[in-house]
Amino acid sequence: MDITITPKKLFGIVAAIPSKSQAHRLLISAAFADNATALICPETNQDIEATAACLQALGAKISRDERGYIVSPIRTVPEKAVLNARESGSTLRFLLPIVGALGVDTTFQMAGRLPQRPLTPLWEEMERMGCTLTRPTPDTIRCTGKLLSGSYSIDGGVSSQFITGLLFALSLIPGKSHLEITGKVESRPYITMTEQVLSLFGAPRYHSPGEITVEGDWSNGAFWLAAQALDSDLTVTGLDLTSAQGDRAVADILPQIRDGAPVISAADIPDLVPILAVTAAAKNGAVFTDIQRLRIKESDRVASTMAMIRALGGNAEATESTMTVFGTGFQGGVVDACNDHRIAMAAAIASSVCTAPVTILGAQCVKKSYPCFWEEFRRLGGNYEQYLR
Repeated sequence: MDITITPKKLFGIVAAIPSKSQAHRLLISAAFADNATALICPETNQDIEATAACLQALGAKISRDERGYIVSPIRTVPEKAVLNARESGSTLRFLLPIVGALGVDTTFQMAGRLPQRPLTPLWEEMERMGCTLTRPTPDTIRCTGKLLSGSYSIDGGVSSQFITGLLFALSLIPGKSHLEITGKVESRPYITMTEQVLSLFGAPRYHSPGEITVEGDWSNGAFWLAAQALDSDLTVTGLDLTSAQGDRAVADILPQIRDGAPVISAADIPDLVPILAVTAAAKNGAVFTDIQRLRIKESDRVASTMAMIRALGGNAEATESTMTVFGTGFQGGVVDACNDHRIAMAAAIASSVCTAPVTILGAQCVKKSYPCFWEEFRRLGGNYEQYLR
């Protein structure tokens, strides 16, 4: 689906959708609890659904209604399972160590860029501790064997998702285990979120809290907050200023962009870079450092972010570790979303400060994290036409 937007400021009140990051973790914990758990999560997306379906394949019973999910925990672990992670890095990286801890002979199916996204050093550490991992086809991974208790070590510089997966796994392995994180730790706030969820459920005993509400998502709320910073008359509700979500940092970064040309580390906020880059281009510019991990997201987000900015009449350039966005403003143009939900949504917000129409190719990719984004965009005054290919 392609969309052509006629530039217009947005206005109104928009509620943040449930946090994808927290929903993954709560679903997993609920699947190992002693009793059923109700997760209040009125909006879902493809990534959350991937985790729920994988947990069902492992024996959990999960139903959904308008309020969210009811999760009845796993009682009998299967000997074999096929888990479809779709395009969700969180689903794969969280559940790969978990099936290793359970000893389930598991084949993971993957789509999009997920087969190309890194699994080192998680892969090697799992093999060192008792599992065998193979690639039967380019789009599948098979995990056999069972993880042992003991001392685990992993470099924190690639993905915090590896650490989350191991924290879940170690809580499920009988006996005493320890995880040492070495090197620079990326996206540390999301490790904190994992620890908070494990504590909430009392892991390793996993007592159900009964009912819990998934908090609002700062990652997707950031698009509306950026529109607000670009002079749209928006009010964003449902975001917790005390949240452990790393992307809560957007509340501090947007004023810096509005007031100057800041230097911003992307180490803990790789998902915010496309929309922060749009905001910077419309204002006074910015320099983003620590951008290496952006190259291994749903798209190469260094390349796709720069291509978006240039397509809209702005200018950006990059070295291996930095990206400079110039405060040139925007005109309009045609943006290829590169099957990256955050590029599509950033381009939509950019349209509010363009002087000519913006066409977004592959705009349906927002379904990965925010299926109702285009409906909300229109409700808030966005003016667009959509075309099916």
